Amino acid sequence: MLTHANLNYCRLGQKYFLFLAIKSSLKKREMKKFAVVLAGCGVYDGAEIHEATLTLLAIVKNGASYEIFAPDIPQHHVVNHLTGKEMPETRNVLVESARIARGKIRSLDQFSPAAFDALIFPGGFGVAKNLITWAFEGDGCKVDVSVEKAMCSMKEAKKPIGAMCIAPVVAGKLFPGSKVTTGNDPASADFIRKMGSEYVITTHGEVVADATNKIFTTPCYMLDATIADIEKGTDNLVKEMLKFM
Repeated sequence: MLTHANLNYCRLGQKYFLFLAIKSSLKKREMKKFAVVLAGCGVYDGAEIHEATLTLLAIVKNGASYEIFAPDIPQHHVVNHLTGKEMPETRNVLVESARIARGKIRSLDQFSPAAFDALIFPGGFGVAKNLITWAFEGDGCKVDVSVEKAMCSMKEAKKPIGAMCIAPVVAGKLFPGSKVTTGNDPASADFIRKMGSEYVITTHGEVVADATNKIFTTPCYMLDATIADIEKGTDNLVKEMLKFM
């Protein structure tokens, strides 16, 4: 029999579940979204896999979400990661990056700044070879068109850009007057200063936060680091960026 007390109890239950649904909806609405840009798969010719994976973990651990992108371009070259020697074959940066993304990835040409709260770049030599030609052309290097468009559109929207390891050289090239770090590496420090940006010496886990330009950098494997150091660096970088969203 449905009594008055039972009816009130049912109404309270309905209100409680409605409250939970609204709370869940608001939480989803508030979740910040990162666009993660990869440069291939593997430290010597693509994205550094530890940095890439731990970046994704840091994003989720800190209550945000992500989508992965990569330029749909030929990889500069292929390196045998066992011997360190170049291999006589060709690969594609987007296809190789899909290995880390488990296939869930889009071409960077499809990136829209309006759909994301932040843009972040794990490192690896592939950044300096595929996303920017700094590894081969030094001061006269060029940034990949889709990378430049993505970074400039986020800066124009005043949304945070994160970069780790060697990736800060891209920010140094595109945004004179910014403040970045690659740890204590003389070659990249010299380049960044020549491009008109400020170089900051850092150690494991430290983040340089350029609040004016909303550019955030950390050294990761530009230092003699352990995977624990990388976990600390990626986590600190994501946390710092979230403060500015």
